[in-house]
Amino acid sequence: MAAQKVLCDAIVIGAGIQGCFTAYHLAKHRKKVILLEQFFLPHSRGSSHGQSRIIRRAYLEDFYTQMMDECYQIWAQLEHEAETQLHRQTGLLMLGMKENSELKTIQATLSRHRVEHQYFSAEELKQRFPNVQLARGEVGLLEKSGGVLYADRALKALQDAIRRLGGQVHDGEKVMEIKPGLPVIVKSTSRSYQAKSLIITVGPWTNRLLRPLGIELPLQTLRINVCYWPEKVPGSYGVSQAFPCFLVLDLSLTPHHIYGLPSGEYPGLMKVCYHHGNNADPEERDCPEAFSDIQDVQILSRFIRDHLPDLEPKPAILEHCLYTNTPDGHCILDRHPKYDNIVIGAGFSGHGFKLAPVVGKILCELSMKLTPSYDLTPFRMSRFPGLGKAHL
Repeated sequence: MAAQKVLCDAIVIGAGIQGCFTAYHLAKHRKKVILLEQFFLPHSRGSSHGQSRIIRRAYLEDFYTQMMDECYQIWAQLEHEAETQLHRQTGLLMLGMKENSELKTIQATLSRHRVEHQYFSAEELKQRFPNVQLARGEVGLLEKSGGVLYADRALKALQDAIRRLGGQVHDGEKVMEIKPGLPVIVKSTSRSYQAKSLIITVGPWTNRLLRPLGIELPLQTLRINVCYWPEKVPGSYGVSQAFPCFLVLDLSLTPHHIYGLPSGEYPGLMKVCYHHGNNADPEERDCPEAFSDIQDVQILSRFIRDHLPDLEPKPAILEHCLYTNTPDGHCILDRHPKYDNIVIGAGFSGHGFKLAPVVGKILCELSMKLTPSYDLTPFRMSRFPGLGKAHL
């Protein structure tokens, strides 16, 4: 271990999308920030890699729809700064039975926030999207501002922006020890750092860093199959055919949602995934597929055979991604209950990428002891009773 100590205002551990946006906001505040990442960048071992994610305002909860307004603005600002396209508007089509309560709640949320959307009866859906085979009585809701975020481009744009703003990005440095206090001391495999504040955004590795600090969060790591399905006629589900992203809310079909993005990432292949997976150890994510992995792909194959007849019902490419889930599906954005200069962002439950511009802003505000821009009640760790606090 090198004896030299590097001094800075803030250390962010974890260079996924949440950590990158946190470091970006800190650097914009002219803070001397260091972003530490255990793997060499770019890598595919966490939750933020790959080429695409869905962006949407359509949520059951008002607070997410509200946060997404500012997210869209910051994404556009980053796109302008990076001079690179990071977002493509395709619309987001939500499918469900007419009486589906989620669909009704989302429609009410969009109406309340004056987000442009369109309701389709079963007949109208058939005319508008002829290559979607519908279940009897299925209706649709199209959120027009929905679309695709280019994930890998976004990460690179942020890392470049952090450096341009005077921050540092240190990859290939695993954190070995955190010594709380003022300053907080962080020891990595390469050197030792001192900072006024520390922000932890390490996804599936969160509890590995928090246990020695006396807390354990109720987080579950899932390995998700990211599947790409060949089009029988290339482009038939593509953006050029005005095919939108989609989200299936009909839980009578499957226990969890199915979502998809128009083809384009890989030519002639459409990304369609199951919003669930099997328990995984982040250190063992490349182990052979479990039986439940195969079951998840079979669920998708049946869905594609029945609903997307112009796709081959066998994936051509299968990649993996990790979700870090909380029991209620909402993330944790909070300070450590004992060390208030240690801030935690965790448990994004597979829907955090689009929200990262505002999440990074909130984590930046918490670390600088500023009043948060949003009500953090839904994200406080105290909402989970019996939180492990053995050492506190």
